[in-house]
Amino acid sequence: MSSVYQVNKGVSKPIVFKGLKAQYIAYLAVGLVALLIGFAVLYICGLSLWVILPLIVGLGTALFVSVFQLSSRFGEHGLMKVRP
Repeated sequence: MSSVYQVNKGVSKPIVFKGLKAQYIAYLAVGLVALLIGFAVLYICGLSLWVILPLIVGLGTALFVSVFQLSSRFGEHGLMKVRP
């Protein structure tokens, strides 16, 4: 009786999701959760949706653009090397 095992070839490869590499996925997720909490706080405070929505959409767009630029500029481990 012999068993056949498949070897996982992607063990040492970094996590990539739609162009984002490694820790940038977490940065984007934390930023999106912060925007959601910010939206909820501003809405509960009674601010108009006509003020909140453009603010949140603008900040979300800036978040996506900056995280994708950091990911493409520094790569998987580059940002950790740049930080002091």
